[in-house]
Amino acid sequence: MKILTIFISFLFISEASNSHSHFPITRESVLMIAKGKIIYESNCIGCHQVNLGGAENWRDLDKDNHRKAPPLNGTGHAWHHDDVNLHNIIKYGLVKLVKNYDGKMLGFEKNLNDEDIDSVLSYMKSFWPNDVYQQQINLSK
Repeated sequence: MKILTIFISFLFISEASNSHSHFPITRESVLMIAKGKIIYESNCIGCHQVNLGGAENWRDLDKDNHRKAPPLNGTGHAWHHDDVNLHNIIKYGLVKLVKNYDGKMLGFEKNLNDEDIDSVLSYMKSFWPNDVYQQQINLSK
């Protein structure tokens, strides 16, 4: 009985550890990318546009005086952030992460689970040039 308890405890600890150490997110899984595309098209495309191109003139402010949605295809600045930060931005939004943030990037924690968010990141990375992708992977290790 004691051995069984130790074994179950070990499995629980291992599972908990694995669930928090899933970075870096790669673009190696065709299934993950496909799932990420579906999720992106259902949740992100309205602001970040088709093919992750971002809003037109994305460096400018919109009519509400907020920053426009940047491209996520490797031509913006998303790849400058590691996977933990990117994951958290999608999950919690900049509203919860940046003090006095007055923008439109709200979080998706009520709509997307961690696996969904990782799939979106994998989809994003599938657009990135190899050098950008490698630099960001190194940040995320």
